[in-house]
Amino acid sequence: MARLTPITSKEQVPAKHHAIVDGIIKSRGGIQQGPFTMFLHSPEIAERVAHLGAYVRFEGSLDMRVRVLAAMTVAREFEALYVWGAQTGGARKQNVPESTISAIRENHSRGVPAEDAQIIDFTRDLLRKHRVDDATAKALRARLGDDEFIQLTGAIGYYSLLCMTVNACELEAGQGAEVLRV
Repeated sequence: MARLTPITSKEQVPAKHHAIVDGIIKSRGGIQQGPFTMFLHSPEIAERVAHLGAYVRFEGSLDMRVRVLAAMTVAREFEALYVWGAQTGGARKQNVPESTISAIRENHSRGVPAEDAQIIDFTRDLLRKHRVDDATAKALRARLGDDEFIQLTGAIGYYSLLCMTVNACELEAGQGAEVLRV
């Protein structure tokens, strides 16, 4: 049970913020579940997070598979039930093998294709050590280029924000989503 009442309609926020709710609904197709039902308790934060999220999730040039690997890894590191459930479906749509999803769930990268392991390990290092070593950064920059290196780092930060919010609010996995066992 979420700690805050989920905001699922604009009538639940002051009228001066209805345009923010409309924008979030337009960009996401609704607000029936998920982090924005919590973010909307602070509409200005919700609007700014939605703007960043639109770029991170849909508009940037970073490969979708890279984005979803990073997002799943962040969700696992934070043990964020809602975000994990939302990301595993996306991973399957990106043809991420079940063995890779299992490896992230089980906190290892054995048997994961090298390009996927590079993203998973980079994400874990950044979250666990708060830094990455020079060799890791150099290899990832060579693969992605500087723009996408920063996009990946920004995506990790964005998903960390989502995870912290859903965890602070005790938001559980969405209906029908895979549940992360912690």
